[in-house]
Amino acid sequence: MEIEDLITPARVMPRLKATSKKHVLQELAKRAAELTGLHERAVFDVLLERERLGTTGVGNGIAIPHGKLPEIKELFGLFARLDEPVDFDAIDEQPVDLVFLLLAPEGAGADHLKALARVSRLLRDKSVCEKLRGADQTDAIYALLTDTAKSHAA
Repeated sequence: MEIEDLITPARVMPRLKATSKKHVLQELAKRAAELTGLHERAVFDVLLERERLGTTGVGNGIAIPHGKLPEIKELFGLFARLDEPVDFDAIDEQPVDLVFLLLAPEGAGADHLKALARVSRLLRDKSVCEKLRGADQTDAIYALLTDTAKSHAA
């Protein structure tokens, strides 16, 4: 499972403007719906439901919202760099500015977990996150995510 299996340049949002966690999730759901043909509300609802179980704000300014949908056929990733950090109820109580959305088919048990682990491993690297925060062009962010991911492969 590689990062480029999850995202494409079209799935990178380099300057997302959002004012709250809910707003971030709404914007991600809207973009995911545009790219997948899924219903925006279905995506938003599954993300909100997952957040009710516990925050996906994993610390160090990073959130990995995720969920499973019966309508999606394959794993789907979307990366957003926020213009301004927002409160995401993160475990370290720090605001979030890097968000990696992950959607999976209902039956994608192990693959979903592998993808989550892969994204988490990549975004745990502080130097990668610093570079992502310093980049504001889609191609640069995509290259950082995919090129760096190769050196972090499990």
